[in-house]
Amino acid sequence: MLGSAGERVAKELTTLKVLTAAGVIRPYPPRVLAGMAKALLDWGLGPAGGFTTLAQRAPDQVGLIDERGALTFAEIHRRSNGLARSLRGLGVGEGDGVAVLCRNHRGFIDATLAATKLGADVLYLNTAFAAPQVADVFGAERPVAFVYDEEFTTIADGAVAALDDPPRRILAWQDSDESNLPTLDGLISAAPEDNLAPPRRRARSVILTSGTTGRPKGAARGEASIDAAVSLLSRLPLRRGWTSHVAAPLFHTWGWAHLALAMLMGSTLVLRRQFDPEECLRAVAEHGCDSLVVIPVMLQRILQLPDEVLDGYDLSAIKVVAASGSALPGDLATSWMDRFGDTLYNIYGSTECAWATVAQPADLRAAPGTAGRPPYATLVRLYDDRGRPVPDGEPGRIFVANSMLFDGYTGGGSKQTIDGLMATGDVGRFDPAGRLFVEGRDDEMIVSGGENVFPREVEDCLATHDDVVEAAAIGVDDEEFGQRLRAYVVPTTPGAVDEEQLKEHVRHSLARFKVPREIVFLDALPRNETGKVVKRDLHDIKEA
Repeated sequence: MLGSAGERVAKELTTLKVLTAAGVIRPYPPRVLAGMAKALLDWGLGPAGGFTTLAQRAPDQVGLIDERGALTFAEIHRRSNGLARSLRGLGVGEGDGVAVLCRNHRGFIDATLAATKLGADVLYLNTAFAAPQVADVFGAERPVAFVYDEEFTTIADGAVAALDDPPRRILAWQDSDESNLPTLDGLISAAPEDNLAPPRRRARSVILTSGTTGRPKGAARGEASIDAAVSLLSRLPLRRGWTSHVAAPLFHTWGWAHLALAMLMGSTLVLRRQFDPEECLRAVAEHGCDSLVVIPVMLQRILQLPDEVLDGYDLSAIKVVAASGSALPGDLATSWMDRFGDTLYNIYGSTECAWATVAQPADLRAAPGTAGRPPYATLVRLYDDRGRPVPDGEPGRIFVANSMLFDGYTGGGSKQTIDGLMATGDVGRFDPAGRLFVEGRDDEMIVSGGENVFPREVEDCLATHDDVVEAAAIGVDDEEFGQRLRAYVVPTTPGAVDEEQLKEHVRHSLARFKVPREIVFLDALPRNETGKVVKRDLHDIKEA
């Protein structure tokens, strides 16, 4: 039996093996190594320290490419120095909050680095939030500065209108010259760009829950950790110095994770403000991207492009397509890999728990709906409603233990924990091979004719029909069964399939009580910016 010393040695050896394979551990000149060590000592492992070390070890490497062009790591570092000084002149200091409502572009990173260099927390707002949601967040978090893209001006106006002490407003990406507000570029150019003295306090990153089931809550995280990176890299074969197109929103846990990984891996980030399926392919091909970071709905939209468009882009350089944020519906995984090769990885987790399981291409081939297996140093267990472990093969509530559990909601409270494991809010089961399958949210289960039914299984079944693009299902009252499912289906073309044909498709694959009571055809499912279906919006849709 390994004692604590043995466990530490085993952990260190695993860390060394994983980071060496990823190319992170490599020789550096003594002067560079000393500068990196001092930067980490001064600034820590968060964005401030991570990008400062990149400016030390690879100053001339391109670190970011967006619609405005390329920036080296040295340029990113200097820009954030100037912006930090200007923000301090506007009253931002240690322990304050800086709210960011930006799409994927350099301004998101400028604001993040500048705030953390001042010891201020960064509050990432979902770009799909309406003014009342932003106002709710501001009422709870009280940021002193608000950095946002000009396209969100109406939302910003509405959010701060009722505040007694509104934050200082700063424009990030501009589409016109009509505003009199300060801009990031103006603030960057107005101050010296030499290095700052590090703050006494280390900043936090506050990522908001999606708000699909209630008011958004801030999930606070401290500095990034090597353990968190080693855990993910143990099953996701990313490598140092890759060029990565991060199409997933940076404000979301999955997009932000790759911003954090870039600090360790020295990745070049390719960013685009808006996701367009063909533009995504163009960016990947133009920049020879090694990896693509997406949410599953992006894969769906790419596969819906005409064959002649798909054939026009060379994606042969892609080695990893990393998807997370929502489930991979139906046969999406195999359809993608049949078209683009076995490079797809599906990561399951939550805002509060980060990543819990990773499905590699072989897993997705063997079991297309799987969420995969726990990575290194991650424990996943299933419990029933009374907190007891469930038997093998039986569904249960998913609980996770790892080094990335969040610090608690900024407004107070946390997720339920059992035996040191934290609830994800989902229900799942393990197959005999140890692969996790997520069956749905623990509050989505319905009881139909005395049987437990999860919408996810029915949604996946419908999505496998050749004439269905995607599907969602919710529980509705039923006089005979107590509850039944109502399904919402997006067909490949209007009229391609009818309701009875789809019911028969489900009836052929699943138990009778799982057949939807009714099927509503839609042009698209309501989704938020992270690709999750907003099911509360479906309750008001009873017919197309």
